[in-house]
Amino acid sequence: MFNIRVYGMLVNEKKEILVSDELIRGHRITKFCGGGLEHGEGTIDCLKREFLEEMNLQIEVTDHLYTTDFYQQSAFNKEHQIVSIYYLVKAIESIKIKLTNTPFQFDDEQMNVYAETQQIESFRFIEWDKFSEDCLTLPIDKVASKKLKELYSTM
Repeated sequence: MFNIRVYGMLVNEKKEILVSDELIRGHRITKFCGGGLEHGEGTIDCLKREFLEEMNLQIEVTDHLYTTDFYQQSAFNKEHQIVSIYYLVKAIESIKIKLTNTPFQFDDEQMNVYAETQQIESFRFIEWDKFSEDCLTLPIDKVASKKLKELYSTM
């Protein structure tokens, strides 16, 4: 079974990269924003939906950066193979939700949600000079982050 994931790499005007810190069933994961492709949905529509659901943010997809080119087993379901697709995106409006400065900074309301759903997230920007693959948890995100750094080093 394939699990297709779609992620957006948003670099702001200060050259900071947006990440999501998620607590899922006791696991702390820092990743790019995005999520799972739903049946009947295209990858760009998926990404726009994910940003709207997670951040209440309208985005524009500007370019494809990377698609998984190696085997990656799902950490949550050993029967699934993960295929991740990464796009460069830009916000077409200002970010309205609260951003954090510290990884995994969750408030009491979020922790109450976690008690019920076993999943919460917060968002933050990482300064470009401090951003590397080591900031991310997922193996495919680490590869994609190198591609992003390479791209911006030539710009």
